[in-house]
Amino acid sequence: MHPLSAVVQQPDFAAELNPEQYAAVMTNARHALVVAGAGSGKTRTLTFRVARLLADGVPSWRILLLTFTNKAAREMLARVGELTGVDSAQLWGGTFHSVANRILRRHAGRLGYQQGFTILDSDDQKALFRSLVKQFAGKTSKKDRFPKPEMLLSLHSLAHNTGRSWQRTLDEEYAHLEQHADTIAQIFEAYARRKEESNSMDFDDLLLNLVRLLRENADLRQELQQRFLHVLVDEYQDTNVLQEELISLLAAGERTSLMVVGDDAQSIYSWRGANVDHIFNFCKTYPDAEMHKIETNYRSVPAILEVSNVAIAHNSRQITKVLRPARPASKFLPAVIPAPDNRTEAQMVAREIDSLLESGIAGRDIAVLYRAHFHSLDVQMELSRRHIPYRITSGLRFFEQAHVKDVLSVLRLLINPRDEVAFRRLVSTFPRVGDATASKIWSGWLRVVESLPPDETRIASYSEFMRPVAVAPAVRPHWVAFLSFMDTLRPAGQELTPPELIKRVQNYLDAHLRTTYENYEERLEDIAQLARTVGDSPGLDDFLSQVALLSEVDQEVQPDDDCVTLSTIHQAKGLEWKVVFIIFLAEGMFPHYRVITEGDTNAMEEETRLFYVAVTRAEDRLYMSFPRYNGHSYDSQYCPPSRFLTTLPPDLLEVWEC
Repeated sequence: MHPLSAVVQQPDFAAELNPEQYAAVMTNARHALVVAGAGSGKTRTLTFRVARLLADGVPSWRILLLTFTNKAAREMLARVGELTGVDSAQLWGGTFHSVANRILRRHAGRLGYQQGFTILDSDDQKALFRSLVKQFAGKTSKKDRFPKPEMLLSLHSLAHNTGRSWQRTLDEEYAHLEQHADTIAQIFEAYARRKEESNSMDFDDLLLNLVRLLRENADLRQELQQRFLHVLVDEYQDTNVLQEELISLLAAGERTSLMVVGDDAQSIYSWRGANVDHIFNFCKTYPDAEMHKIETNYRSVPAILEVSNVAIAHNSRQITKVLRPARPASKFLPAVIPAPDNRTEAQMVAREIDSLLESGIAGRDIAVLYRAHFHSLDVQMELSRRHIPYRITSGLRFFEQAHVKDVLSVLRLLINPRDEVAFRRLVSTFPRVGDATASKIWSGWLRVVESLPPDETRIASYSEFMRPVAVAPAVRPHWVAFLSFMDTLRPAGQELTPPELIKRVQNYLDAHLRTTYENYEERLEDIAQLARTVGDSPGLDDFLSQVALLSEVDQEVQPDDDCVTLSTIHQAKGLEWKVVFIIFLAEGMFPHYRVITEGDTNAMEEETRLFYVAVTRAEDRLYMSFPRYNGHSYDSQYCPPSRFLTTLPPDLLEVWEC
């Protein structure tokens, strides 16, 4: 017996675990796949597995635990310490990147790095890319709309995480940047060179370099394989190609045991490189592997679990399992809410939240989940009108998003040509215009505007009226184009409707949006929804005033307030609430129209998994809603109910009459 075993506390595994968890924790199989359904105690199982190894006398330094977040690693290691009395600092536990850093600190010299290499954080990377863009793409006119550093960084990172060349990634994911391929190649080459010269690695390099180190150095590879008798991996369904190769390299020792824990039904991150095939193929990769299924759910009431089981059953590619409830039945069936339109849907959701709050349910126990961020626009506005505090965990509030502010700036300037903030924001979208140049142009603009009568805001022809404004020759083509565009917003004295104005603004800003922001098509969806929402307002003045007032109300919410959560489903994975609303459950919205039109079976199955993740976030109450029409008049869209609703047996649901 190992000498440390005498000081390791021995948990009562049989008493602390259910039979499924106990079987996984106590297995002696060399390779094991633990398929842990939502709410089934995955973290508990993995934690007790580590505790069991320590109790059996395995030295802590011979156990490697790989996670995806620092929070998960801290929680598991702290719990291991409580269970066993072992100092968790002795364990090799942490995120893939933190473990890679720990190994590279000792051995990066083999790759040509000097001792004490530095790691570039995201701000460092942006600053370096910004300087390289200026160096390689800052002079010739054909590169006036060169992509922003953030977009190049995303391209660079996605290529690494999917195991593809950046050229192939460009072709498949960033085709609109193809014209800049030669310059991007120069920038990427210079980026690699600058990192080498400065003895630095970025975040992606940590995994790339560790995999390379192990591939090229058999002695070190064997040393680590002999060191780690047990490798355990959390959230295995989310691993990318680099992480999968790293796992296989470290777990290839003759005596090394590998246990991976995950749930194929919660694999929803293919867009950032995760490959669900890793969990599907585990038992093929390791033919001697045992599979353990943990199907007892402690989170949700039976009625919600029935919906989740039926929903995921439609996927042909899955590791079959059925979640069984540990909780007693509830009197509430999951509710389906068909609403006449998007605004009514938001009103019904907000009204029900108000009722729940009055009944004593805390705001922190309520979440509104959605497929895409723009789905939340009407709910955000309705909650603000009712003074119901909420926080967005899926990003900025709708009107705080940069591309939405870009569009609104045009509308603000059209109404009020003295709006300096709006003007400077728009002029800053011109290539090679910084703060100093924007200030000079604003001074000239303001001098001309001040010649208007005090109560006059209408400018008949911007091209004529703003002729006295002096701008630098390099900026003039963009300035002239901007003035011509502004003229189109009041053609021949006509008053365009607000939705028509937004459509023209979108067309004008298209090149800026494409090269400035990631997820270009998703941002266009945001702008389209903005047009539908403004189309429901009495007028442009009223709409802009409402936006400003809502923003002021939003600022009253403090970080520690008892708030309702608004989140995309992707951001909600791993979380849970007593009450969950899933909104915009309409064909073309969820599942997304691109997945439907492209006919990609794998993509549709991931959409189904996304719906499954949303449903399984709910503990006590579940509401699922959709608008029959998105918008009222302009660009109104008919929205049939999502297939995720129509394929559910009616006896599992309560349908509200509207």
